[in-house]
Amino acid sequence: MCVVSTPHTTTSVFVNENESGLRFDILNLLERLVPPSAGYQHDRIDDNADSHLKAVLLGSSETIPIIDGKLVLGTWQSIFFAEMDGPRHRKVNIMIIRQS
Repeated sequence: MCVVSTPHTTTSVFVNENESGLRFDILNLLERLVPPSAGYQHDRIDDNADSHLKAVLLGSSETIPIIDGKLVLGTWQSIFFAEMDGPRHRKVNIMIIRQS
């Protein structure tokens, strides 16, 4: 198994189709669901509550099976890293879990 995760609270890791129209649709959906400067309590501290909330919706990790040394993804699936509050220098954690 391969676990891909992000240690940042305003970034996300998710799996979906890497198609330009869908990427646009995902960004557009997130903006509609969680508009910036909508009176969020956290904005009193950092003015980035929308970034945190968008990351909550998408999640911070994915687990992908590995068979014969290769990630098992569907034909159209890709692993995405989404930055909601950047650009910034970020890290992605990747862990391979082997069966004995």
